[in-house]
Amino acid sequence: MIMRITDSAVCGSGLLQLTFNDGTRKTVDVTPLLNGPVFEPLRDPEYFARVRLDRVCGTVVWPNGADFAPEALHELKAIETPSAA
Repeated sequence: MIMRITDSAVCGSGLLQLTFNDGTRKTVDVTPLLNGPVFEPLRDPEYFARVRLDRVCGTVVWPNGADFAPEALHELKAIETPSAA
C-alpha cells in the first residue's frame, strides 16, 4: 500500500493531527524534522498553521514548497494531547 495522508489539522506549534489511508490517526510533533532552509519558516507558528493537505500527493505542504513524505510522518511516535473538555 502506498502511504497517503487523508486528513490533517494543526493542533499546536509544530503539532499535526493526521489521518492516514491505513486508518491510523495520531498527533505528531514535526519540530525534530524542521532542519534546513526550506523548513525554517515552519518554526513560526503562524506560518506553520498555513499547512494544507495536497490530495494529489497525499501529504501535507506549505506555501514555500516544504513537505514531508507521508511514510516519515507515519513513523513518528504519536504524542498525547489534552482532550477537549
